[in-house]
Amino acid sequence: MEQKPDKHCDHVPDDKPEPEGNKAMTQELLIEGASCGSCVAKIEGALKQVVGVDNAEMNFAQRSVSVSGYASAGALVKAVEGAGYNAKISQNESDEEVLEEKEQADQVYYRRLMREMTIALSLGIPLMIYGVLGGAMTVTTNTERVAWLAVGLATLGVMVFSGKHFFVGAWKSLLNHNANMDTLIALGTGTAWFYSMVVVFFPSVIPDMARHVYFEATAMIIGLIDLGLALELKARGKTSEAIKRLIGLQVKTARVIRDGEEIDIGIEQVLLNDRVRVRPGEKIPVDGVVLEGHTAVDESMLTGEPMPVEKIKDDQVVGGTINKSGSVVFKATRIGKDTALAQIIAMVKRAQNSKPPIGRLADVIAGYFVPVVMIIAVTSALVWLNFGPAPAVAYAIVSATTVLIIACPCALGLATPMSVMVGVGKAAEAGVLIRNGEALQTSSKITAMILDKTGTITLGSPKVTKIHLANATDEDTVLQMAASLEAGSEHPLALSIVESAKERKLNLEPVESFNAIAGHGVEGMVAGKQLLFGNEKLMREKGIEIASYIDPAQAMAEEAQTPMYLAADGNLAALIAVADPIKEDSISAIQRLQRNNIRVVMLTGDNRATAKAVAEKVGIKEFFAEVLPEDKAKKVAELQMQNEIVGMTGDGINDAPALALANVGFAIGTGTDVAIESADITLMRGSLHGLADAIAVSKATLRNIKQNLFGAFIYNAAGVPFAAGLLYPFFGLLLSPVIAGAAMAFSSLTVVTNANRLRLFKAEEH
Repeated sequence: MEQKPDKHCDHVPDDKPEPEGNKAMTQELLIEGASCGSCVAKIEGALKQVVGVDNAEMNFAQRSVSVSGYASAGALVKAVEGAGYNAKISQNESDEEVLEEKEQADQVYYRRLMREMTIALSLGIPLMIYGVLGGAMTVTTNTERVAWLAVGLATLGVMVFSGKHFFVGAWKSLLNHNANMDTLIALGTGTAWFYSMVVVFFPSVIPDMARHVYFEATAMIIGLIDLGLALELKARGKTSEAIKRLIGLQVKTARVIRDGEEIDIGIEQVLLNDRVRVRPGEKIPVDGVVLEGHTAVDESMLTGEPMPVEKIKDDQVVGGTINKSGSVVFKATRIGKDTALAQIIAMVKRAQNSKPPIGRLADVIAGYFVPVVMIIAVTSALVWLNFGPAPAVAYAIVSATTVLIIACPCALGLATPMSVMVGVGKAAEAGVLIRNGEALQTSSKITAMILDKTGTITLGSPKVTKIHLANATDEDTVLQMAASLEAGSEHPLALSIVESAKERKLNLEPVESFNAIAGHGVEGMVAGKQLLFGNEKLMREKGIEIASYIDPAQAMAEEAQTPMYLAADGNLAALIAVADPIKEDSISAIQRLQRNNIRVVMLTGDNRATAKAVAEKVGIKEFFAEVLPEDKAKKVAELQMQNEIVGMTGDGINDAPALALANVGFAIGTGTDVAIESADITLMRGSLHGLADAIAVSKATLRNIKQNLFGAFIYNAAGVPFAAGLLYPFFGLLLSPVIAGAAMAFSSLTVVTNANRLRLFKAEEH
């Protein structure tokens, strides 16, 4: 039904198959002529028949199809045209240009619909007012015949100018042995007009009581449906706000340093390993690694995290984020479509085009709906002709026309994609990337959530958490001795000691006679002192008195901290505890999950004592310790055997088998992590609140879809019997085709408006 202008888009004539060995790709087709949900299955079916097509998913709300596989663009366009629709492939490269192209086309189409609506209602409204005020809508005299003939010709003009797209779409569907919304509208309005012209030309063959004309119905129905389509188009544009915002983050220019000079160039001219300077207040143009400078970067638009993140040498920066304070120079490591922002935009677009299972069901139902409605309309007309009161013919025409108009499944086709587009966009704004519609739907049903401990509940980087002094005088001296001794060690905990000393800006001393004692600790000479640093066994072997410090060490262990003893010149200096700290908001996030009746389970490869301490601290009752990565998937399967819908949350790499087996896999990552594809849903920030937000958005979106589908189904299911005349035997009421046209047009608008309510959704406060 949509006839949009050919701007920057051309039909692709090449229909040769792609050469073997080419990589599978995803292409987006812009569809013209798709008028309702029943078109979706036909277009997808036609594309899936093309050799080389792996999958095709149509987003009816956007009138676009995402096609993955090896098939050529020409073959895809030809398949869509063979199904009776028009298709175009945008020749623009950037997301911004494609979006701008769509918006321009929509603007042109909107203005055209408004013009057509104005013409149609300019005739229909005066006619309707004339009838309401008691004017004769019948043909009895020659004068009335001439007058109504003029009106009939004017109505024909409305049908040609304002309703042409309905009739063209209906004709194409007929040629392809299909039926869609255009078919219903064209049949309804065409039948009303044709019957009225028969009354005008041959009044004598029609009983006196049946000489009623319905030109106002034809004009009003076309005008109201055009108005509904225009308003729907306007509201539909709001669902792309999230994509617009993400695209708006992309920088158009960058300042690079070449041959010692700083020059401003277009973003597309930035090369890998270019040195790029970003000044305070500017957006970072591409992904990279800081070479010089120190700053704080606002990453909230990508991660949803409000606090700026400190960046120093060797830290990664992400294109699209905002440099808040200092000037930095960084090396470009990802450019063009390889940047994290470009991948996020591509992922959000794919997810918005995908369908949850509930949406695919709606498409199937819509595919059968139109033929069923046509049968009901014919049956209704036959019942009125055979059993209805006089004028039976007029009543038959009215009931059939009303059934055809009120049953148009526009709202049904819009119900799911509109909600998915808004929901996925809303999640992206919160730093939650949903990969597809199926993950979106399944997330709302999760009953059990498995959390990996390290890096998910905890920070994933051990730190010095406590220093218990013995014979030493101050903490800095103790930490300086321990860090100096550990500087040459390769033990995982050694780095945390050294990093903690650096954070306190302590200078490390050189080490003499260093010796690593396997399974015990290390020893060496620092600043003239003989140092021992390790576990209880080391202290006992070396004869260090630690009896009065066993209990404090045990208390540290029970709090998920690893206690280590530092001795200097034969005497215990201090106890140093190292732990992987729990993230500040892990406890509140886990409580959010539990309040939603989700069974939270922790998995870790750590020892049982540490696991028990962490689990108790965050409020998790069920945990499994000393679990190998390959065994995590077994734990997922065990929960699934208990009829749980399982979500698995991990880093997306080590937990890959478990993430793949879970009903929904959640990867905790950062904006620079290109392992976005490793899970069904990626949380761009490290906080588990992102996990709770993802489930909350999923539930809100599915609830919105169900509201839309319920409204659409109830509307059609309830409207058809009334249109057929169910109320007439009891109350003498027969629904007017004009009212049916208005109701049908605004039912779609109601669905779009309800979907846009999701834009106001806010997840539970942390």
